[in-house]
Amino acid sequence: MVTALPFLKDQRRNPNYVYQCQTLAPCSKSQKPFSSAKDQRVRSLASRSHPIHNGQELFESSCRQLAHWKTKCPSIIPVCVDLADWEATEATLQDVGPIDLLVNNAGCSSLQPFLEVTPDQFDRLFNVNVKAVVHVSQVVARGMKARGSGGSIVNVSSQASKCALRDHAMYCATKGALDMLTKVMALELGPHQIRVNSVNPTVVMTEMGRMAWSDPDKANPVLSRVPLGRFAEVDDVVNSVLFLLSDKSNMTNGVTLPVDGGFLAC
Repeated sequence: MVTALPFLKDQRRNPNYVYQCQTLAPCSKSQKPFSSAKDQRVRSLASRSHPIHNGQELFESSCRQLAHWKTKCPSIIPVCVDLADWEATEATLQDVGPIDLLVNNAGCSSLQPFLEVTPDQFDRLFNVNVKAVVHVSQVVARGMKARGSGGSIVNVSSQASKCALRDHAMYCATKGALDMLTKVMALELGPHQIRVNSVNPTVVMTEMGRMAWSDPDKANPVLSRVPLGRFAEVDDVVNSVLFLLSDKSNMTNGVTLPVDGGFLAC
C-alpha cells in the first residue's frame, strides 16, 4: 500500500490558515478492498488527519504518525510533496504506483467575510482544494488508463458545496468546484472503467472539528438542522469512502454523497 502525505512548503509562513494533512491511500485492487486487514489499515490511515494551525507542528506530527504506522504496516510508502508545486508533484508521483484506488483528501480553509477576501486567500484555497485534485487525479488516471485496469477515485468534498455558510465564501466555492469536477471526471473517465465520486460530509469530529465547533453557541444552530442530532464521526466518512472505493459500488459513478445526518434534506 502506498500512502502519500502532501504538504505545502509555505505552511510554516502561514500560521493563520487551517490545513488538513492528507492521508492518501491508493491501493492495488489485487488486494481485496474489504479484507479485514486492508479494511483496518485504510480505516486507521483515514482517521489520521491532523489539522494544525502551525506548519512546524504539522510537519513534526506527521513524521511521528508515519514512523508509527510504518511499524504497524511496513508496506506503507510515505511521499511528501508540495501540492502547490505542479512540477514537483508531477515528478514525485511518477515514481509512485501502480495506483488503482485514490482518495483526494488534502485541503485547507481560511474563513473571512466575502468583502474581506483577498487574492492570496482565493489562490491558496483554490490551489489546494481544487487545482491539486486536478493534477494528482490526472497523473493517477493516466496510469489507470494505460494499464486498462480501471479504478476508483473518491474526492472529499463538503456539505459546504451545497449550502451557503457565513464567512465561508472561498471554502464553499472550492467545494462547489470540486463537486462539478467530480462529475466531469466521471463523465470523461467512465469509458475507461474509472469511477469518480465524492463524499460531502457535515462537520466531522476530527481534532479540527472539535476545536472549531466546541462552542455551543456556534454548534447548536447547525446541530438543530441535523435530523440525527449529531455531527459526523471519522468512521462515518471512512465507511462511505470505503464503499465508493470498493467493487460493491461498481455502478456508482459521478455521485456526490452527503454524509450529513440529513442536514441537506431539510
